[in-house]
Amino acid sequence: MKDVRSDLGTVLKTGKVELGTKKVLSILLMDNPKVVLISANCPNEIKERVTYYAKLANVPSTVTGESSIELGSVCGKPFPVSVLAVMDEGDSDILSKFRKEA
Repeated sequence: MKDVRSDLGTVLKTGKVELGTKKVLSILLMDNPKVVLISANCPNEIKERVTYYAKLANVPSTVTGESSIELGSVCGKPFPVSVLAVMDEGDSDILSKFRKEA
């Protein structure tokens, strides 16, 4: 999924992304992200919870082919990232790809 990596890189440079399960769940309750991305190796309990909250908020969510370590690396973080929310896509066309899948 090189497209996800390049699109996410563009989002990180020109848009806004929030990282972490607690932060994303809070955002799904209070705000309206554009899309929620979940790592491939995210624990099932967290995956189900985030997906449920995303459905309630009418926000597309998808499980990427990237592991949490790979997502963390793409985000430039020295730690794993299991869940992230795209708040502003910037110059990326990431939303068109995930709206089709959702």
